[in-house]
Amino acid sequence: MLADPRIRLTRAVSIRPVEAADLPQLVELIREHARYERAGDPRPDLQTALAAWLFVPRPRVRVLVAVKDDALVGYASWSLEASTWQAAEYAHLDCLYLRETTRGRGAGRLLMGAVEAEARAAGADELQWQTPEWNDGAIRFYRRAGAREAAKARFTLPLTDPSRT
Repeated sequence: MLADPRIRLTRAVSIRPVEAADLPQLVELIREHARYERAGDPRPDLQTALAAWLFVPRPRVRVLVAVKDDALVGYASWSLEASTWQAAEYAHLDCLYLRETTRGRGAGRLLMGAVEAEARAAGADELQWQTPEWNDGAIRFYRRAGAREAAKARFTLPLTDPSRT
């Protein structure tokens, strides 16, 4: 009898902090993620901007990568944010993305668990995030992970629009 392929993949995937050498692959994953979520293109100089943002003594955002056979197959980015209502910090999961061939095989659980562990170690007692309403696979994944939905509408306001001054 063959072993469960999900177990093989989970064991073959490792999670670790992003390294400078990962940036070209990370940027490609970010671009895939943006296309998947039907969002606009990331900035053209994303690799340079991320390098300046991630590899400093106190990075504003933390990125973990999922690696299989020396290739990045996913990533998660998170940061500490402030809750006025709780007068405390919480962790905000900005992105969690896996290549389609990696989904449903345990790598997402590994990434999510690593983010949870890092956030706890940083002093957060809650992890928050959002996902598009149409992303049924992600919604099922998050529900299975024990997350509760918080109904809110998400808004964005570009601050670089000269007509708003």
